Amino acid sequence: METQTKEPGAQTASGQKHTKKTLPVLGMSCAACATSVESMLRETPGVNEAAVNFAGQTVLVDFDPSVTNPQAMQGVLQEMGYDLVVADDEAESRQQAEIAQQAHVRNLKLRTIWATALSLPVVVIGMFFMDIPYANWIMLALSAPVLAIVGRPFFMNAWKQARHGKANMDTLVALSTGIAFLFSLFNTFYPDFWHRRGLHPHVYYEAATVIIAFITLGKYLEENAKSNTSTALKKLMGLQPKTVRVITAGQEQETPIAQVVPGMVVLVRPGEQIAVDGHVSEGSSYVDESLISGEPVPVEKKASDRVFAGTINQKGSFQFVADQVGSQTLLAQIIRRVQEAQGSKAPVQKLVDKIAGIFVPVVVGIALLSLVAWLVVGGESAFTHGLLALVTVLVIACPCALGLATPTAIMVGIGKGAEANLLIKDAESLELGYKVNAVILDKTGTITEGKPALTDQVWLDQASETARNKQILRTLEGRSEHPLAEAVVNGIPAGERVTLTAFASLTGRGVTGDAEGMTYFVGNEALIREQQISLSAELAEVAGRWRNEAKTVVFFANQQSVLAVLAIADQVKASSKQAIAALQKQGIEVWMLTGDNNETATAVARQVGIQHVKAGVLPDEKAQVVKRLQAEGKVVAMVGDGINDSQALAQANVSIAMGKGSDIAIDVAHMTLITSDLNGVPKALKLSRKTVKTIRQNLFWAFIYNLIGIPVAAGVLYPAFGFLLNPMLAGAAMALSSVSVVTNSLRLKAAKL
Repeated sequence: METQTKEPGAQTASGQKHTKKTLPVLGMSCAACATSVESMLRETPGVNEAAVNFAGQTVLVDFDPSVTNPQAMQGVLQEMGYDLVVADDEAESRQQAEIAQQAHVRNLKLRTIWATALSLPVVVIGMFFMDIPYANWIMLALSAPVLAIVGRPFFMNAWKQARHGKANMDTLVALSTGIAFLFSLFNTFYPDFWHRRGLHPHVYYEAATVIIAFITLGKYLEENAKSNTSTALKKLMGLQPKTVRVITAGQEQETPIAQVVPGMVVLVRPGEQIAVDGHVSEGSSYVDESLISGEPVPVEKKASDRVFAGTINQKGSFQFVADQVGSQTLLAQIIRRVQEAQGSKAPVQKLVDKIAGIFVPVVVGIALLSLVAWLVVGGESAFTHGLLALVTVLVIACPCALGLATPTAIMVGIGKGAEANLLIKDAESLELGYKVNAVILDKTGTITEGKPALTDQVWLDQASETARNKQILRTLEGRSEHPLAEAVVNGIPAGERVTLTAFASLTGRGVTGDAEGMTYFVGNEALIREQQISLSAELAEVAGRWRNEAKTVVFFANQQSVLAVLAIADQVKASSKQAIAALQKQGIEVWMLTGDNNETATAVARQVGIQHVKAGVLPDEKAQVVKRLQAEGKVVAMVGDGINDSQALAQANVSIAMGKGSDIAIDVAHMTLITSDLNGVPKALKLSRKTVKTIRQNLFWAFIYNLIGIPVAAGVLYPAFGFLLNPMLAGAAMALSSVSVVTNSLRLKAAKL
């Protein structure tokens, strides 16, 4: 899972060298851990920036390779009780992280089983059979392994944090269970200390063991849940084959994917996945490119056609020359964007991280204050109750649910977007999308297909003659160099072959040629007038109507009369009208900006139901329109596909690029629609609303336990009702809050977009 996003040695504008890498982190247990890892890495010389994705257990590091390296950063984190997975290549790094994660989950499962098995008899004795002989000693014997073995990681991590003046969730667990156990241990060995003071020497072995059992169980459930949130990313990574067949000196050779370099010839057999990007050099086949285009129909590939890593060869075998390998392939770029998006933080998460960073010290302060308050005004059992309050506050306040609230929702939301062919590059856009109340659409390539096509044709001949004349027209246009000629050739199916005996291009008017003893003309109305060719009233009326629809009209004629008129236009996508209606139904103002002329723009806008149109705009004018709408208080989403849209995309609050657009537009945009289906825009905004709603619900569940639990744990209800929260119940509530948050986030997976 190590991903390099800039070549080593790349320089920033200031001349500083830097490299970005996403590295798996092991040993983080809460949001405070993520904050600690970030701060330690940022303080490391040579590290420019570090951003931890707690739910994904990774860190995106921007560093100067001439000053530091992943191994040095690994050493820094190991001193803190964490670890970085550092390997020579991406596959090995990913494999090591997977192995470590699986071992961690197995270890948690084993610890949960042992903690539960040893805690149950302690609870039964502590609750119902306190008076049996040697009850305290039996509970001590059962509790000691729970704390010493199952709970050892909590104490080790807390100690490592304390050595660096830091605290995290493990600090709370270690303090609460350690104090409860030591207090009980003292009372087991020296019960007379309390007897002489007229008090009963209570023990809290059951509290210490059950807290560790609950927290370990909660961690086990969390780890399982977190692994589910990155399913989409793992599926994408699984699309990369590990080996390929390379043709060297005419011989096939099985080669690891890491050793493939540009220029190598790769053989692909039927049913195999394509390993790297390249172009076909020999053979032909059909390839399933639904990963890239979203289209379910396999695409024919022949000599010089491009093929992409991760797509699947259907039938036939072919060879291709590798062009982009490793991190340069389109699939690797998609994976990197998903990783970076999942690692990016929404503004609300930055606030949560700040809260988590100061949360532990504040809670420790409240716990000590509770103890002092009980000692001062607690009366006869002041110390016992004060100690109980201290332990309970420390247990119930663990910030793990707070730390999971935003990242789990963002990760599931981004994964859900990937399933809907929507690549989300950063969490901020996902959080901001629900506020959008104005959407600007580019016309060409966004609302329309972006490619001229034959849309209409009217022929006057008899059916038998029409079929032959169509082939004559197709042959003439096949010889033409005019950009629109291709639309005619693609729009008329090939038939019986026609031989031209003469051909000439008439600049600015069309083409002419001889076939089967006749001279034919294809071109505009000027050509027809010039040649004094008869145009029927019926065809003239049809041509006029199409012009009003902003279509380009082409005439096909022989020397006497016009035989047919044809219309060519950049067709509106089938999904555009439905998508725009969906946006307007949500109360969103839809604009169309285009550099095209006003007639064409108006015709397209009328066709798809857009009221706000601005035609003939230059690239910087598009950005100006975005600024003007923003100045009016609108939150603007810009949707475009070309380099000319990049400025407006960068200016917009939320920018969405079409998947078949330019690389620059895709790089600038916050989101990318892989299939170029405009319905992805309302889906993206709907996903944003659902994700933000989930984050708010999660924060409610994370805070409500603490807001209610901490005062109760401190003993505020005791003076009025004589109620003091049991540390066992506090541990259960804390674990339940984490499970509530993660379960709520996973509900997003079932959301309808």
